[in-house]
Amino acid sequence: MKNLLLFFLIFSKSILFGQTILNSFPLNLNNPLENGQILNVEDVKTHDVYAFATDDKNITILKYNKSLFLTNQFTDSIRIAENRTLMGHSLSEDGNPTLYWGSDNLKNIKIIKYYLDTKNSKTLNFDFPQNDDYIISTFQKNNSFYVLAKEKREQHLLLYEFKNGNCEIKMFDFSGFNFQNEKGQNFTLSTLIKYYPIHKMESNDFNPLDKTTSINKMYVLEDRIILTLDYSAKKTQVFDLNMETLVVTEKNFNQPVSKKASQNSNSFYSENQLFQVKANKDEFLFDLKDFDSGKTLKSISFSKNDTIRFKNSPFFLQTSNNKPQELKTTSKFLSHLSDLSVGVSVLKNKKNNFITFGGYVEYVAFSIDYGQNDFFNDGNGQSQYTRTKTVSFDAVLNPDLEFVNQQSEPLAIDNIFYFLSITKNVSLENILKLKDYSILGYYDLVSKQFIMRKFTDGFIREGNGNPIMNKAQFSKPFRFEKS
Repeated sequence: MKNLLLFFLIFSKSILFGQTILNSFPLNLNNPLENGQILNVEDVKTHDVYAFATDDKNITILKYNKSLFLTNQFTDSIRIAENRTLMGHSLSEDGNPTLYWGSDNLKNIKIIKYYLDTKNSKTLNFDFPQNDDYIISTFQKNNSFYVLAKEKREQHLLLYEFKNGNCEIKMFDFSGFNFQNEKGQNFTLSTLIKYYPIHKMESNDFNPLDKTTSINKMYVLEDRIILTLDYSAKKTQVFDLNMETLVVTEKNFNQPVSKKASQNSNSFYSENQLFQVKANKDEFLFDLKDFDSGKTLKSISFSKNDTIRFKNSPFFLQTSNNKPQELKTTSKFLSHLSDLSVGVSVLKNKKNNFITFGGYVEYVAFSIDYGQNDFFNDGNGQSQYTRTKTVSFDAVLNPDLEFVNQQSEPLAIDNIFYFLSITKNVSLENILKLKDYSILGYYDLVSKQFIMRKFTDGFIREGNGNPIMNKAQFSKPFRFEKS
């Protein structure tokens, strides 16, 4: 996983929530912590599940049917793709997977299709055009593999679609749109994303504040890509990219107006709604807008002297990997938040929206070593290291767009990260979200097995239906990033 951990503040003793081992497979990976990668994926048409596990020598492919029974396996050498990163996958109509192995500079991809029944493979070579500046993001959709890239000095984005051994290039033209800061100065799309890269948000999954506080975000829908740009404190500029027609549509959503000037604002897109936040040390503002009409559906604000009755958790403060602290007052929360990049994360589960409001910053700290050992410093007795700071609180918004103050049972994603936080010997973890549950696939360093566990929402319950741990023993999870 990419620097993500979800930690539970649990007051009871060790209890595992809603999880069942589905299967395990003996697998001896060579130096997995240095060379290993694992991907768990679903065929969206047949609902077969694949696991791709690799080290610096071999790739092992496991294919399971929709009931999670192993139906095929294949181990092949990765000599052709040696010293490359597994970027993604696609699944052909014949049921055979294709993996995409990127070079260090991401200018070349080795495309290898694996034939599970005949136990052989076929390799293609793909070079990105020389005028491609860099790759913005990669993603999978409908069994295809996509690369979104930026071309040098051009005001357009290129989308590479890899499917059934072919690559189709699609262009989204931004030359007719204006980008202007609050001082009225014009700049280009190239300039914007050079200094503020676009970060892809995960659909139907929790996105931590270290991702959602980025000002440029990307959301992949069924046949569209949504880009939200929050470089201005006055508005959110949105571009809707149609992947079929290649039409780019611009929308602008005014940010809520604060009493005191504030440059700290952001947004998050979810389920055809735009969640906008703005904050300073004296107040916090939140708007919920309909994406199609731009109409404001809900608007709230609170000041440093207010009591926030709709929050569904305490105010939390965490620095780096230290134990989270509870902030007692709204004033302290806003004071800490004013020094951070503000953000909001939304996860819709069934009918309710689970929302995390807060902020995040990553910074370089320095320390002075007065001792004799200067191995880790710069030669002048000074060493540097990266630290992070996060403040947040949770809320729940029901279908009537009312905040409900209720103690919620854990979601499957909560259960997964609580399991990870208390379990040793887990590496190369990968989460696959299916319709009714989630699968955690990982490599066990001690037993040398690839293991898949099923996680569901809620607590484990006894035979009489009562939860093993009642709600009074359960504290709302606090999500933080682990470096």
